[in-house]
Amino acid sequence: MTSRVSAAIDAAHADGRGAFVAYLPLGFPDLQTSIDAAVTLAENGVDVLELGPPYSDPVMDGTVIQEATQTALAAGFRLQDTFTAMREITRRVDVPVLVMSYWNPVMQYGVDRYADDLLAAGGAGLITPDITPDAAADWIAASERTGLDRVFLAAPTSTDERLDLIIEASTGFVYTVSTMGITGERAQLDAAARRLVERLRVRGSASLRTCVGVGISTAEQVSGVLAYADGAIVGTALVRALRDGGLEGLAETARALSAGTRRRA
Repeated sequence: MTSRVSAAIDAAHADGRGAFVAYLPLGFPDLQTSIDAAVTLAENGVDVLELGPPYSDPVMDGTVIQEATQTALAAGFRLQDTFTAMREITRRVDVPVLVMSYWNPVMQYGVDRYADDLLAAGGAGLITPDITPDAAADWIAASERTGLDRVFLAAPTSTDERLDLIIEASTGFVYTVSTMGITGERAQLDAAARRLVERLRVRGSASLRTCVGVGISTAEQVSGVLAYADGAIVGTALVRALRDGGLEGLAETARALSAGTRRRA
């Protein structure tokens, strides 16, 4: 079964670009605006959408995203709203839409039920930041059955054995964490990201796709990452743009970041 996510990355490459993957939390500042925000991103240069249902214990998220998810939870966001939002977003956009979810809500909902409802809502797959492939047998089986992409995270501290597991289990792309610690903008991205992508490429097949996230906030950083990776993932800068400038500010920031995806000849 062809991965819609990897197909979108390949389409960007065919167009002379690296892929732009954009994250936003669902339900911020309210459910409808978060739906419109996702559509706005798809209309302003984003190749793959990554949407995060708010969670009460977001261990990987920086302050800006944590505050946004707390706002969404305080406004009454429920897990079921994930699928409501996905249905409307996927009806309005052509880009693949991934859900990035901590594992506990998926487990509580029921892994097979979650996969079925995500597929029915038009979702392309699931990014699971806090579960490793060796602990994800139920999800791997459900994704094989439904054809959903499963994106696992690789970190600079991952051993070679761990990287082999991640490469084998991931579809769509491997989410390559540029720095250890929580998400957020950083003035300089670690050289560790480049080294990690090199390690993945050496160990993986020619079809392996890597997207680098955590800390990318400018077009220059997008361009820098795309010199060695297949895609750049941006979150905090977009959440801040939506918070401070609404949909118009978000569109402007997405266009500015998208300018960094053009590969130099």
